[in-house]
Amino acid sequence: QVQVVESGGGLVQPGGSLRLSCAASGMIFNAYILRWYRQAPGKERELVASIHSQSTTYYSDSAKGRFTITRDNSKNTAYLQMSSLRPEDTAVYYCNAELSWNSAYTYWGQGTQVTVSS
Repeated sequence: QVQVVESGGGLVQPGGSLRLSCAASGMIFNAYILRWYRQAPGKERELVASIHSQSTTYYSDSAKGRFTITRDNSKNTAYLQMSSLRPEDTAVYYCNAELSWNSAYTYWGQGTQVTVSS
């Protein structure tokens, strides 16, 4: 059974940093593209960053220069290091794992809340 579990969210002050983790099980991890999405109240879910098995990365404009996505295939875990956090980064952050050659196999975690506030 495939599972995707996020952790690491919390309350942080503006300008602070946070590292989110996405632990996956029940899959051949290095065959999956890992993506971080976020959804703020009243807004649509948006893609923040992605990383392919060969570590090719993508970042949204809002994430560029502040967030870093990495993966450790030996630990079946992906990370999102967030720095210089802003109040507008407040959202539920979701990890998505999609099989690189068949998008029908896509799995979501339950989300982790990130709140940026003083």
